[in-house]
Amino acid sequence: MENYEKITLPNGVRILYERIPYVRSVSASIWIGTGSRFEKASESGISHFIEHMVFKGTETRNASELAMLIDGAGGQTDAFTSKESTCFYGKVLDTHLDLLLDVLCDMFFNSTFREEDVESERGVILEEIGMYEDAPEDLCSERLFAGIYKGHPLSRPILGKPSTLFAMNGEIMKDYMAKHYRGGSIVIALCGSFEQHHIDYIAERFSAALPGAEMLPKAPTYIPTVTAKRKRIEQNHLCLAFPACSFDAPNRYSVQLLNNIFGGGMSSRLFQALREKLGLCYSVYSFTSGHCDTGILGLGTALGEETEAEAISAMVGEIKKLLDGGVSADEVQRAREQVKSSVLMSLESTSARMNRLARGELFLGEVVSSEELIERYNSITEEDILTTAREIFRPELASLSTVGRVRSVDEYRKLIEF
Repeated sequence: MENYEKITLPNGVRILYERIPYVRSVSASIWIGTGSRFEKASESGISHFIEHMVFKGTETRNASELAMLIDGAGGQTDAFTSKESTCFYGKVLDTHLDLLLDVLCDMFFNSTFREEDVESERGVILEEIGMYEDAPEDLCSERLFAGIYKGHPLSRPILGKPSTLFAMNGEIMKDYMAKHYRGGSIVIALCGSFEQHHIDYIAERFSAALPGAEMLPKAPTYIPTVTAKRKRIEQNHLCLAFPACSFDAPNRYSVQLLNNIFGGGMSSRLFQALREKLGLCYSVYSFTSGHCDTGILGLGTALGEETEAEAISAMVGEIKKLLDGGVSADEVQRAREQVKSSVLMSLESTSARMNRLARGELFLGEVVSSEELIERYNSITEEDILTTAREIFRPELASLSTVGRVRSVDEYRKLIEF
């Protein structure tokens, strides 16, 4: 069983750490419970912009110095923004942990947001937006979320859009950071080889964070959506989706096993039916996307225009087959073994263990041990999965997003009827 410690500072900052003395690496991260979901429409993209800007220079180091310090130590630093969180993280040998913590804290507390850096980084982000526009799979999912959560912040892209990005400057971003990067929303996670003085250093630095916690926006309403975007590409990309559970819902374990059985690997029903039996596509899969109060289960593939209708019909046919006949004990056992392997193999990575600490604390308010996770998955029965499937796969709630040499929305609506 994993052993970790937790400290909560007076300002609400939580520090979780797990010492693994027999490894030489150490992973550290700063998580903030804020992301694009917390932005006003006029602020769309600011969380991601801030994520970029903290790497552009501090009061004592410019961007190249920050990069060379960690590269020179043989380490790595990076960051990401999601709809409900922002994370800055790094991994180094234990002999360079002092340096990594100093750099992460310097970026977090002392970034300057110089206007010339804002201008140059805005160009980088605009290119990033263009890159995703050229990636049909990403465009397909963005259009799906824009439709099913229409009118809610979850519908907006994390990267924002040019009109909102051009309205942002350094002062606006610093003010936003001061308002949202509050102690009650901050979780620090550390895993690997380290000493007590490293924990003391983190506690001392983050005692300067202002108290307070992020206020969650209102819950979204799921709107069944069918959308088609014409784009001159070789394959049509499509995503068929249904409303599912939030990331902390009691039935999340049965949803995950359902996802694995339906489209989680080469033995999954979608792979065996659409690729192995019918030869319609190279890749087909299912996935879950959860938030604190909502979520979806999606089915995705990419294939030629001429076989698209047959593929959608086959997907719908597999849904109906599952609803009518349920799942077998063998399928449930295979899904459990996939999950078990994923959980146990992740214990061999300090980065994965660090992420589990932070995600559990930030999103669930608890860190579920690997033993308990496996026990929860083992408790799921075939009947549980069938009940979950009937809750999710409701024909009146089906949504579809397509990108490519598409047909009409009305044609797609008929194809997904069941």
